[in-house]
Amino acid sequence: MVHLAGALLDHGYAVSVALIDPAVNGDPAFRAVVARAVASMPSLRFHTLPPSEDAPTLIAPFIPRYLDIVGRHNDRLRDFLCSFTRGVHAVVVDSLSVEALGVVKRLGIPRYVMFTSGAAALAAFVQLPSVLAEARRTFQELGDAPLELFGLPPMPASHLLGELLEDPESEIYKAAVTALYGIPEADGILVNTFESLDAGVVAALGDPRCLPGRIMPPVYCVGPFVGGVGSEAKDRHECLTWLDGQPESSVVFLCFGSGGNHSAEQIKEIAVGLENSGHRFLWVVGNPFSDDQDFDALLPNGSLDRTRGRGLVVKQWVPQAEVLHHRATGAFVTHCGWNSVLEGVTAGVPMLCWPLYAEQKMNMLRMVGEMGVAAEMVGWQRGLVEAAEVEGEVRLVMDSEDGLERRRLVACGDCQVLGRRRQPAASDSR
Repeated sequence: MVHLAGALLDHGYAVSVALIDPAVNGDPAFRAVVARAVASMPSLRFHTLPPSEDAPTLIAPFIPRYLDIVGRHNDRLRDFLCSFTRGVHAVVVDSLSVEALGVVKRLGIPRYVMFTSGAAALAAFVQLPSVLAEARRTFQELGDAPLELFGLPPMPASHLLGELLEDPESEIYKAAVTALYGIPEADGILVNTFESLDAGVVAALGDPRCLPGRIMPPVYCVGPFVGGVGSEAKDRHECLTWLDGQPESSVVFLCFGSGGNHSAEQIKEIAVGLENSGHRFLWVVGNPFSDDQDFDALLPNGSLDRTRGRGLVVKQWVPQAEVLHHRATGAFVTHCGWNSVLEGVTAGVPMLCWPLYAEQKMNMLRMVGEMGVAAEMVGWQRGLVEAAEVEGEVRLVMDSEDGLERRRLVACGDCQVLGRRRQPAASDSR
């Protein structure tokens, strides 16, 4: 959403962002994003809606609590929107804040949903409520049986959002279905993608067969929104300096997103696999490991010493987009979060897929299948990717003819050049 706000500012619009107090104060990472946006875009105005006295705290299960909080803040959102003396041109909500669409409609303001995943995930999500209504079995019961969704290749039901694999009578399942059903209620949907990457799916979203019995709003490709590249030398992360000393396309970059973490057993398997591969690597280890924890104690004896010089382990965070665009980066082991997919594609780096949660399994299917820019770490399905697989897949993407072909595909001009376009493309289903 911050990237979208920046793009709108670039086009000359005045932009105000309404925040919900529990979301801001309950998440340090979110507060940090807001702080960075305030510092980098001084003309972007932030307004925190007054807290609702009876609003629940943002604890698990997240989706039903968040939908409840948004609904309880609708009166405050209405007051905020009515406070603009010159009126409001449009309101954009994120895809989990669909509970706010009703109050925006009553004010007669055009309403849009910002969908931060790809067009394929959107096409699946808008169809799932009707599929559920007609199904004789739950998604949980279907397991690995393929789902037939319009405009998409068959997909195992087990690859859906985890919330949809819960008991249909559970609070979390009902909340997820409510959120998905509400997305097409918008006047338009903005998707973080570019048309040359998702052309077929965008066309399918404009076909009445995608959403029979309902009107699918126009879909606009407004991406790719990717992290900034080219920070000043004084702000450069230490890992970039390390990459400067590595040969071109020689480093395997492993990063699993802000919410990705692994067990101690899995950490050891990754370490052994990387060491045995013989390749250079930059490995970002996120939560739950903090700066004061002895990471070396989790690894096989002497592992860090034996890979010193060709391997670098960083805790918590690195500037991912800058790492991917660095000349030394040769492959990307990713959790398949959509932002990471876009950053990998626009940087021209082949990928190894290791999905963890959310829609990441769905993204993986496209990366490995239609897009052809990635290979799959199949061990994730068993709950443990063993060292031998880590070693083998790293060698595959870095050394083999198959890896070279994926490198050629992802580095093609169609992905890189067209991916940087900022002129929105629309699929108008009306």
